[in-house]
Amino acid sequence: MPDIRDELTGALSDPDPVRRAQIQMLKPLPKRFYTTVTTAPAENGGYAVLLDGRNVRTPAKAPLTVPTAGVAELLAEEWEAQKEEINPATMPITRLANTALDGVAKDIRGVFEDILKFAGTDMLCYRASDPEGLVVRQTERWDPILAWAAEKLGARFILAEGIVHQEQPAAAINAYAGTLRSYATPLGLACLHTITSLTGSALLAIAFAEKRITAEEAWELAHLDEDWQIEHWGTDEEAFQRRENRWREMQAATATLDALR
Repeated sequence: MPDIRDELTGALSDPDPVRRAQIQMLKPLPKRFYTTVTTAPAENGGYAVLLDGRNVRTPAKAPLTVPTAGVAELLAEEWEAQKEEINPATMPITRLANTALDGVAKDIRGVFEDILKFAGTDMLCYRASDPEGLVVRQTERWDPILAWAAEKLGARFILAEGIVHQEQPAAAINAYAGTLRSYATPLGLACLHTITSLTGSALLAIAFAEKRITAEEAWELAHLDEDWQIEHWGTDEEAFQRRENRWREMQAATATLDALR
């Protein structure tokens, strides 16, 4: 008989959010099949999540083992929060851990370099030429992050106007990479890659990791241009819901990164 865990992990981990939704719509949500959720030290180090004493496993059949008790507790909370049915859409930390164990762990260098590519074209370095109010807001809110990166990381980035590509100095990218190496574990990079992708800024991601800004501040800075447009032109329900969904993913990644410390 197929193990229900196999079906669950497929829905929980597919990297394409559209595909995840399709998987979940094609079949009814599985019933909760366990009574107790616990965490325990794993045999090979780290901490495991147990359902009725049995290991949760990733789609690749690896034990769902994470480096710290804090992350394991976050995972356990997601599994415990499931009621009569198990809804993978409400389990972003489990998806993140699956991605780290089954994906990032096999290509740490590739994920590391992908974050560096973001740094090379970071949103904070590309400024509007008008309207004046937006130009001022970008300067007031984004410049302090760039000043912090220059002072604390030794990474001095060059600003550009508009969308014309500005190649960043190798020294700036190398300095950024030096700080990023502190987080070069599968789950650490999975968190930072998620934060970078959601905000469009590797600088905001590392500023959060280094406790320069909070998750809420990073999110606000990432949406500075969008919020300017909303203030002047309004928004719609669909766009609002997309942003709310992405914010939940952001919260999962930032909470997990915090729990790794």
